[in-house]
Amino acid sequence: MLLIFAFMIFGVPIYLALGAAGTIGLFMLQGSPLLVIPQSLYAGIGFFPLLAVPFFILAGELMNKSGITDRLINFAKMIVGKFPASLATSNVIACMFFGGVTGSAQADTSAIGSVMIPAMVKEGYKPEFCAALTAAASTCGPIIPPSIIMVIYCVTVGGSIGTMFVGGFIPGILIALGLIIAVLILDRKYKFPRRLEKISFKEKMKITTSAIWPLGMPLIIIGGILAGMVTPTEAGAAAVVYSLMVGFCILKTLKLKDLYPVVKHTAILSSTVIIIISCAKILAYVITAVQVQIYLGQFFLSISHSPIIYLLLVNILLLIMGMFMDGAASVIIMAPILTPIAVSLGINSIHFGLIMVLNLIIGCGTPPLGLCLFIASGIAKTPVEKTARAIVPFLAAEIIVLFMVTYIPGLVLFLPKLLGYL
Repeated sequence: MLLIFAFMIFGVPIYLALGAAGTIGLFMLQGSPLLVIPQSLYAGIGFFPLLAVPFFILAGELMNKSGITDRLINFAKMIVGKFPASLATSNVIACMFFGGVTGSAQADTSAIGSVMIPAMVKEGYKPEFCAALTAAASTCGPIIPPSIIMVIYCVTVGGSIGTMFVGGFIPGILIALGLIIAVLILDRKYKFPRRLEKISFKEKMKITTSAIWPLGMPLIIIGGILAGMVTPTEAGAAAVVYSLMVGFCILKTLKLKDLYPVVKHTAILSSTVIIIISCAKILAYVITAVQVQIYLGQFFLSISHSPIIYLLLVNILLLIMGMFMDGAASVIIMAPILTPIAVSLGINSIHFGLIMVLNLIIGCGTPPLGLCLFIASGIAKTPVEKTARAIVPFLAAEIIVLFMVTYIPGLVLFLPKLLGYL
């Protein structure tokens, strides 16, 4: 791990840092053939369920190109109405809705931020507050299904993607509620602007109708999986078909000329995720070969055999990792080590997976390397340092939700049990 951080300090891309650290580890292992490198690279991506990742990304890109961002934002504004700090609250709700379409925190920050941040600044909010809130709210994206990082976790440990998706609903909603509460607390001090204009019933119906189509996509994905009609990968493909139908036939905002840039951007985003997963597998092989999981397990158990203490230590470890490392890489490396220990202590693997995902996604909004923090700061045209200070109250709210999810398993497992998945 220290070698990876050393590479990253010198500006080495994360996938090269992971691959180089793993390769150096292989040379240090006596008798380890270099044939392991191509085998590990292929093993990292040679899973059929992993095809869900490019499908979900493509579906999200198609929906975004179809102009759903404005529709979801208007729907969120309608729900909030004259609520205190109405535009800030609408930002959180819009991020939650948009996350149910894309499954990516970075996409959430870019799409919602590009519209909401300028609007909030124009209404009188400070730019750093707008950037901080958007970066924090974007964490809803990978928690509310579909979720790319959940797919990666389940592929890594052999878990059920459908069960993981269902388990993410309540934690995702809790994050949104936690952020809204933080906004309301700050509103008592700063007296944020409140929207006073009324929306007519006719306008409400129009806004609701326009929002139904993008909000239908996560229902199709989850509904198809729950009904046993499709696998998660097939659900991703169905989501792409649905997005094309909505864009071309229903909203009629998608043109043939839009397909090439959308597919190109999807290929770039997908390859970025997949090459990180592939290179991380080399390091994962080395970690398994030197039996790090055994030593780390003995270390944790030497401190305490209590699941409560173990989860506390894991939260601390993963929050720190999330500040420095890509979430997908962290899952590939740490999930095979930490999950078996958790299961041996009586912790459900799906519950533990949600804890891992939530920890690492919070890292997207934390300095020094939180990507959402940089994206939001760029849109708001404000220094990252100011945004990092402004995001502290929202990180505090997310960490409170994290510990609720950690120590109240029912928040994750209630829906999967209700629907017969557990």
